[in-house]
Amino acid sequence: MKVVLFCGGLGMRMRADNQSLPKPMMPIGSRPVLWHVMRYYAHFGHTEFILCLGYGAQAVKDYFLNYKETESNDFVLTKGGDHVELLDTDISNWTISFIDTGMDTAIGERLRRVRPYLEDDEIFLANYGDVLTDAPMNDLIDEFADSGCVAQFLAVKPQDSFHVVDLDDAGMVSGLTPVADMSMHINGGFFALRQGIFDYLEEGDDLVMNGCVRAAQEGKLRAVRYPGFWAPMDTLKERTALEAMYKTGNSPWAVWRRASNGTRPIFPVAEARPACG
Repeated sequence: MKVVLFCGGLGMRMRADNQSLPKPMMPIGSRPVLWHVMRYYAHFGHTEFILCLGYGAQAVKDYFLNYKETESNDFVLTKGGDHVELLDTDISNWTISFIDTGMDTAIGERLRRVRPYLEDDEIFLANYGDVLTDAPMNDLIDEFADSGCVAQFLAVKPQDSFHVVDLDDAGMVSGLTPVADMSMHINGGFFALRQGIFDYLEEGDDLVMNGCVRAAQEGKLRAVRYPGFWAPMDTLKERTALEAMYKTGNSPWAVWRRASNGTRPIFPVAEARPACG
């Protein structure tokens, strides 16, 4: 199943370093967050990727054109370095299409521009390229396949440390509630889509605020509440936290690590949602 990854973000809130990198190329450990997202999907058997490029397209291309498997895999070196035998591999079975979808293009329009590469897939996946989870992706796909919807996304609790203030017209505060403690959910950026989503997208549209809103109005959009791990990498603070988790081995999104250690990941059960009409 093909995975569309939107890779054109500027990452303006992470400009303390790596000034020229697009947001999906900001690193966690020795690999960019985009690689972590791709490894997640590959763990579930989805190794055909379509990268919707925009800002920093050359950085994305150069990274994979000069990819070094030895940075994240064990290997045996012989003949004084003339021969390297990899003991494992990251991307040798991946197929990656690099498609220029424009500098300032809305995400829905980026998706429209790669439609010709999706014609053979009634169902395909999509991701912002900078959000991480340990959700059981294939279970979510099965749920979506059994529905009549054209789009589905992961619905997660917000991670921000902001508080919602209850106050009256005079400014008197009656309560403070952390956003993460509220019943609200946000779009987690992990999509399963059918070809029918293109019926709800017009030229220049955003995927969520245009396409998904129209689909919802016709009862063709569903969401799966997921209480497990989910994290964005929008800010330097978020990236620093993910970096610290990865270095200590506490990286729930790295499901391939647990698989390689012979430990089967245990996932919280996602709450089932009604099927579309």
